Amino acid sequence: MKKLLVALFSLTLFVSCVSSDKDSSSEPAKDYKEQNEQEIKDYIAKNNLTAQRSASGLYYIINEPGTGKQPTATSSVTVAYTGSFTSGKTFDQSTSAGITFPLNQVIQGWTEGIPLFKEGGSGTLLIPAHLGYGSYDRGGIPAGSVLIFDVKLIKVN
Repeated sequence: MKKLLVALFSLTLFVSCVSSDKDSSSEPAKDYKEQNEQEIKDYIAKNNLTAQRSASGLYYIINEPGTGKQPTATSSVTVAYTGSFTSGKTFDQSTSAGITFPLNQVIQGWTEGIPLFKEGGSGTLLIPAHLGYGSYDRGGIPAGSVLIFDVKLIKVN
């Protein structure tokens, strides 16, 4: 059952947030940027973390930069990860062997964040909704959710 859940989430992870904003809905998309920004800042402070912020609003922590190849936004990579909310509740995780996927077919937060590491690198991506699944519910992830991913870049394929 766990493998099925990982597979389902992994499939969901591959769906770009761009497509989620195109879901048919009678209500306009809600902008969570300010709310997410504060939520991430509060999470960082509560957990005594030191994070960098990109121009897009992605926060990241590089625990180990890695020493191997560095991917680009179009590379195929193998990544081991744990995904959680700022509450600490885990919504998905891969096996230690990781999963393989092209970075141009995942949420924007991963497309931007994974290339910050080289092979063997690890850290945390704090992804606001506009770089994740936007303002719509997606596969058990509520609309407007900040996503926290602890990642290890195993290989650039």
